[in-house]
Amino acid sequence: MTAAVHIPEYEDEDKELRAGEDLACEPAFWLAHLLLPLGHGDEEPQEYGVPEEAYDAMVERLGDAEAPGLVVRVPFGRGHTACVAYQNFEDESVIDFFVHHPDWGRLGFLGQHGPHGSGPGLSWPELTALARSAGEHDPEGIGDRARRLLLLLPVLGDADTPPEAQRTVAEALVAVGLRADAAGELAARLVDEPGLEHQPRWSVTADSPIPVCSSDYSPRQIPLALGITEEQARILAEALTGDH
Repeated sequence: MTAAVHIPEYEDEDKELRAGEDLACEPAFWLAHLLLPLGHGDEEPQEYGVPEEAYDAMVERLGDAEAPGLVVRVPFGRGHTACVAYQNFEDESVIDFFVHHPDWGRLGFLGQHGPHGSGPGLSWPELTALARSAGEHDPEGIGDRARRLLLLLPVLGDADTPPEAQRTVAEALVAVGLRADAAGELAARLVDEPGLEHQPRWSVTADSPIPVCSSDYSPRQIPLALGITEEQARILAEALTGDH
């Protein structure tokens, strides 16, 4: 049985939370994690090199309302952890993306996929910084760069995403076990087309060093983890860019 995970600011007294990092070695997890937020239920998983029975079993596992919630963690600089939590209830399933720090007493929400979804929660520079910035002394969570990138990819949204982003994502897809000849097409679906007018933009205001998002649906219309101290905000802003 996987270990229990305690995040006081997120825990539900009626729903246990358990570590899900063991799923990261299974290509079926990555395909499900990336396709479920897109809302596609008619995929042919074998086209990506994943047996249909393995994919169906993974989707069932991730959506099991009777099982404990699962959290997969990405530790990064200065004691921060980006968390992806699968929570299932009788009437809905959600995937929550948030940042946790033990000194905050609150969470910094990045987005949610579910009936009342929100996002985006990360710009492209932040996503790539978190992918390459493993927590220095944290044995828990995912350390592999490709897996870190793909885990947080569903909350990417950035009009300034560079053209090479699709290649970067495609390489990560191959690294986690998906078929190379299908990776490019999937990466194109997963990465926002850059430069479109409706795509979110990111900027730093005079109120906080942490960038905010222009999207009306993003929890980051306000600074991430609003209410933390000025010093904590500065440290978080530096950690989000890998500058720590």
